[in-house]
This record gives sequence, C-alpha cells and structure tokens, in this order.
Amino acid sequence: MADTVLYEVSDGLATITLNRPEAMNALNVAAKVALREAVESAADDTAVRAVLLTAAGERAFCVGQDLKEHIGLLAQDRETGSGQTMSTVREHYNPIVRALAGAAKPVVAAVNGVAAGAGFGFALAADYRIVADTAAFNTSFAGVALTADSGISWTLPRVVGPGRAADLLLFPRNIGAQEAYELGIANRLVPADELRAEAEKVARALAEGPTVAYAALKESVGFGLTHSLGETLEKEDELQTRAGSSEDHAIAVRAFVDKEKPKYLGR
Repeated sequence: MADTVLYEVSDGLATITLNRPEAMNALNVAAKVALREAVESAADDTAVRAVLLTAAGERAFCVGQDLKEHIGLLAQDRETGSGQTMSTVREHYNPIVRALAGAAKPVVAAVNGVAAGAGFGFALAADYRIVADTAAFNTSFAGVALTADSGISWTLPRVVGPGRAADLLLFPRNIGAQEAYELGIANRLVPADELRAEAEKVARALAEGPTVAYAALKESVGFGLTHSLGETLEKEDELQTRAGSSEDHAIAVRAFVDKEKPKYLGR
C-alpha cells in the first residue's frame, strides 16, 4: 500500500489508517487507489475477522475529495474533452463502499475529526462508528455543486430518516459529535484522547467473536432493508442454517453448558 494509507493485520484485526493528516486526509488519486486496495484486501482475507478504519492526525477523519488536485484534473478534462475526472466514483468510491459494507466481517470506523463528503460516506458504510467528542460530519456535496456519492444517498436516509437526510444534503452544515450521536450517526461517543484505545478494544473484541454469525447479521439487516417481511423471514432461515452449522456455534453451545467463555475460531 502507498504511504497515503497504512495497512496492518494483527491477530485477526486489519487496521486501515488514512495517512494524509497535513491535508486533513483528503482523497487524492493515490490515496483513493491505496484505500481501495486496502479495504478489498481486508474484505477478501479470510484471516481477517474484523476491520478498523481510522485516520492519522487530530483534525480530520477524511474531508473527501482533494479539491486542490481536483481543480487540476478538471482543467485537464476541459483541454482533452475526456471527462475522466468524475470516473473516480465508479473506479474508487463505489468499490471502497462495496468492500466496507459487503465484507463478511464487522467494520468499525473510528472517527477522530471532521468526516465530510466521501469521508462521511465511508464512515456510514462501516457497521459501527466510534466518534471522538471533537469530531463533526458534513455532507458537503451541494456546497461544491455536486450530488451525493460514496453510498451516502443510500446509507444516510437509513440512519437518520429521509426527511433529515434531505435537510443535511440540501443544506450542508457541520453536525457536531453530540448531535451525530443523537441522530444515530455515532454509535458510541468518547473523549478524543480515548478514541483510539476504545476503537481498538471494540474492534479486537469483534475480531475474537463469531465471525460467521456477524457476517450473517450484516447480510440479514441489509437484506431486510430492501425486501418484504416474508422474503426476510426466508433469508433469516437460510442464514440461521448457515450460522447453526458453523464451528463457532458448536463452541458457543458447549461453552454455555460448561459455563466457560467461548474461544471462537471464526468459522
């Protein structure tokens, strides 16, 4: 991976760190490519049982597109007529969100500062968001005459409701950490100096948990959002059969009977 994104795997936990703190972790092309490679690697690696997505520095988690680079790329498009710049949604943002949301393992986002635009979208694509009390969120898109991307038109209404999502998209503003918690954007709010330790604690606990069951929970919730009750009941039956045949389920049942703490294998 490029040094714009750091990638480390330890004891089943993949930690992905956006590493452009001097640019508020804005996404230039190099960072987008590196992030895409990192999240896809974590999603595909069966040895990885949980993912922690975080960022270097204190000011920002990720402020979205690097507009300084973007201006130059738009100028090149005007000269060549290629229109290549906006292909970043298809080439970078969409694969990143699909990998985060579709990973068969839990994804935790540790939001240390401002999460704007695609940065907000990536945080929402995670399954669980731990947020520093100094952090803030902003949709940003309308402020630069763009529409939503990075999945935020799908995730945000499901978190805050369609009416509130319309307000936040049409009239971008900073959503402070406390309001984000009240809206359900933040699952857990912690002091800034405790964020990394708390996020690692949560992510490592998930990495030691029943991975097959977690994957099934992710799939069932996503399915239920877009299908009828009857279809969802059929999906639950399918997924419960899968989870019930896992080694982890057998381990959990034995541990319960023996009054011991289960030691899951992730399969």
